[in-house]
Amino acid sequence: MSEFLIETKNLYKYFGKNEVLKGLDIQIKKGEVVVMIGPSGSGKSTFLRCMNLLEAPTKGEVYFEGTNIADKSVDVFSHREKMGMVFQQFNLFPNMTVLNNLILAPVQNKKMIKAEAEKKAKEMLSRVGLEDKVNAYPQSLSGGQQQRVAIARALTMQPDVMLFDEPTSALDPEMVGEVLSIMQELALEGMTMVVVTHEMGFARNVADRVIFMADGVIVEQGTPNQVFDHPQEQRTQDFLSKVL
Repeated sequence: MSEFLIETKNLYKYFGKNEVLKGLDIQIKKGEVVVMIGPSGSGKSTFLRCMNLLEAPTKGEVYFEGTNIADKSVDVFSHREKMGMVFQQFNLFPNMTVLNNLILAPVQNKKMIKAEAEKKAKEMLSRVGLEDKVNAYPQSLSGGQQQRVAIARALTMQPDVMLFDEPTSALDPEMVGEVLSIMQELALEGMTMVVVTHEMGFARNVADRVIFMADGVIVEQGTPNQVFDHPQEQRTQDFLSKVL
């Protein structure tokens, strides 16, 4: 087995003639919290979606737990089940209760017995502080609550890594903290996490490693202290001067 949980090699992504990712090489170890920052349009979200093949890379390799899941012969769905994904817009099914949102994938994809899936779902809802919302529908919840349900839904699948694509950018400012605190707890528990975010405080306080991306390439990476307090590249310095 590789020492890396996730590794991308020479990863490119084109949308038509638009080159969004330009040969990315990234290694992520088990238990590592990697936070990706950078200007909008730099390729961060596209990279995250290539990591679990929601976007097919134009070329390059994506290794997850030692298997190149970008290889057409690999059953990507069996690997994707181990990769929890939390989106900007929650992506909950509006016509289903919170509980049914959580048990759908474990029952259908993992063939988990319904009673077992419900027990697991309730544990995860309790973990995000929403055990009283099992029978609620998404539209009756605040944005912060919906995002916490989305995190609980991903956790119900017992993933080996959690991918977060700007999980707080659709939230009102007062709801951001409740979602970030859940993510911080997960990090403390040793969950491997890759987070695309504009929340610089979270990046500084929670990340093991910060990756600064711009124009489809990794400009700079290092510990939060290295990137935020001693950035080496002019492009990083310019970005941080605007956001800090």
